[in-house]
Amino acid sequence: MGGLLSVVQQSFPPHPTWAVDDIPDLTGKVAIVTGSNVGVGKQTVKELLKHNAKVYLAARNATKANTAIAELKDETGKEAIFLQLDLADIHAVRKSAEEFLSKERQLHILINNAGVMIPPVEEITVQKYDMQFGTNVMGHWLFTKLLLPALLAVTDASPTREKARVVTVSSSANYFTNEIDFEAITDGPKRRKYDSWNLYYKSKLGDVVVARELARRHGDKIVSTSVNPGNLDTDLQRHMPRWQYAIVRHLLYPASYGALTQLYCATSPAAEDANGKFFIPWARLGKANPAGEDAKLGEKLWRWLEEETEKH
Repeated sequence: MGGLLSVVQQSFPPHPTWAVDDIPDLTGKVAIVTGSNVGVGKQTVKELLKHNAKVYLAARNATKANTAIAELKDETGKEAIFLQLDLADIHAVRKSAEEFLSKERQLHILINNAGVMIPPVEEITVQKYDMQFGTNVMGHWLFTKLLLPALLAVTDASPTREKARVVTVSSSANYFTNEIDFEAITDGPKRRKYDSWNLYYKSKLGDVVVARELARRHGDKIVSTSVNPGNLDTDLQRHMPRWQYAIVRHLLYPASYGALTQLYCATSPAAEDANGKFFIPWARLGKANPAGEDAKLGEKLWRWLEEETEKH
């Protein structure tokens, strides 16, 4: 009941009190936003560019990414840098991280924004994991882990002991499950017993768990937060049946609203002490599913991710 109440309350948030104009000057800061050629990610890149950050637009499709980069340059006068990233392929994630580390020594802001929602159950990652957990959780976890040298270097190079920011995008879906079924992440009969929505719920809980565990492990040099960006009218609904979309579209907000919460966590001085916290629309401190705060689950998931990714 508490989870449902949280979902309802977060679906009708009050007017935001924090705005993109409140973002401080980001000159000298390096940022990566995943899945940022469209929707909330693109809006996020736009605001980071406008405030003088050096931004890597990480996306799978080079053509779409370069189109977005050109459009953003027209709008901001600043040019993002394309970083090829396919979160559904462990080898591609490794290659992407290597490419970034060959160019940059520090990474001040990492926004794990990309995600997939309710694709057909038959869709799996290159290494045969569930597409939603593999993309939303595994791909982002590995990308973040591989980028740790650049993230941790921010504090080491800062006279004020500044911390890097890592923002992981979850959703209100994290409230709809209290478990991660480890036997249903790799494709097989157990996984196929779930429908796409249940698999989505588990991936979004996984995002919260990973963000909390990152905060526990590296909170001395990283501010790790997770967010519910809100109910947004974006490409994320592309797999939703038309009749469902016809119902929910009246409850959806523009993508620009969704960028607010992750931009707040990534840039606001007020979020410097928010390590391990969960934020809700629009840029407000909230509470995630209590299961996401389970330290034993966090340790188990982290260890499972290490073991599974090391296989490939």
